[in-house]
Amino acid sequence: MSTMPEYDPVTGEIIEAAKPNLGEQSVTELSHALKRTLEDRFGHVRVRGEISGFRGAHSSGHCYFALKDDGAKLDAVIWRGAFNKLKSKLQEGLEVIATGKITSYPGKSNYQIVIENVEPAGVGALMALLEERKKKLAAEGLFDQDRKRELPYLPNVIGIITSPTGAVIRDILHRLNDRFPRHVIVWPVRVQGDTAAAEVAAAIRGFNAMAKRPDLLIVARGGGSLEDLWCFNEEIVVRAAAESEIPLISAIGHETDTTLIDFASDWRAPTPTAAAERAVPVRVDLLAEVASLHARQKRTLGRIMSDAQVRLRSAARALPKPDEILAMARQRLDTATAKLPKALKANVQDHAVRLARSSGKLSTKPLTLRIAEQRRRLDEQNGRLGRGLNQLLTKRKDRLLAETKLFGSLNYHSILARGFAVLRDEHQRPLRGVIGVKELAKLEIEMADGRLNVMVPAKKLQGSLF
Repeated sequence: MSTMPEYDPVTGEIIEAAKPNLGEQSVTELSHALKRTLEDRFGHVRVRGEISGFRGAHSSGHCYFALKDDGAKLDAVIWRGAFNKLKSKLQEGLEVIATGKITSYPGKSNYQIVIENVEPAGVGALMALLEERKKKLAAEGLFDQDRKRELPYLPNVIGIITSPTGAVIRDILHRLNDRFPRHVIVWPVRVQGDTAAAEVAAAIRGFNAMAKRPDLLIVARGGGSLEDLWCFNEEIVVRAAAESEIPLISAIGHETDTTLIDFASDWRAPTPTAAAERAVPVRVDLLAEVASLHARQKRTLGRIMSDAQVRLRSAARALPKPDEILAMARQRLDTATAKLPKALKANVQDHAVRLARSSGKLSTKPLTLRIAEQRRRLDEQNGRLGRGLNQLLTKRKDRLLAETKLFGSLNYHSILARGFAVLRDEHQRPLRGVIGVKELAKLEIEMADGRLNVMVPAKKLQGSLF
């Protein structure tokens, strides 16, 4: 509803209404004023809520998410330096208690909490998260009994993954030395804090990647709260334990402490000392057991030998004596010996009679006729051989005479006999002309009745040697 303007009764001009006594502010000035008011009014606060929209650290290293409950939602930010120092792991849906400052972000006209520290909101929240993770890994089969390997009875090399400075490693080494000293390789890791889970998982995989791997692994840590042991509930550690090809003993905390690596390991020890006791037998007990077994073996062998001797004596009594066994054979031998001379004489006489009968049937006439026939055949073959040989010699003689005549007609001596001569150089090579013959060269002239040695004069006539 508009009001009518008020007029001055003297001048008749409109009287302006009085302006409020407020100074002007820019949007930025007002936003920063609100920011200071929030920070001065609230300062440090502790807020309980459930983590929402958590996606890990930004590329800048800062972390942005929100805290919520049933009635409201509060934006939250953790700067990189504070995020790296957090003792508790942030996770979507985890109920936490955050400590920080309430402030505003003028760029979006909203308020937020800058968190400096985060802690789980009681054990119940961690237990709920632990149970959820346990169900997830169990559904993947990482805790199945058929995946577990048998532990070696007496490992030669034992790999231990634990803190190198705590009492745990000293207890394990002391117990191993008391029971059965073995070669031990210690892989030092942090067993609490942000990097502990990654270090433990890397140690398990590192032992498995060695060329000469240990025969047994022990992952150990002393007792602590659920938060202290939380790194052994991380998926990276549980998966590394389940993937290990080396049998693994988990010894985390006290007997009442349970972590997820216990379900993935091949054997869970209630304490680190119990892990050492399970890893090796007691050497003294083992020696006593071996001695006991040796004694039992000796007694058993003695009883076996004694029983065998008794059975052997019983069997020997049932056997006949050697003289009785050989008596019949000896008698048969004596009888045969007595009959042998008569039998030999009878055999000789029988062969003599047969020989006399056969000799009467023998005659030399067939043999004489056979020899005469062989001689006749041999004479015939000798006659044919003589005639053939004479014919062959005649043919060879005629051929030789013909070749002799041919040789005589072709031989150069017959030409020499007709008055010709052969001229040779000092190398006995025949000369075919005067061309090529050098002065003072030594030559030989062969004629029918002998040879002459001559020398070419220093100045020879054209076409003549002299």
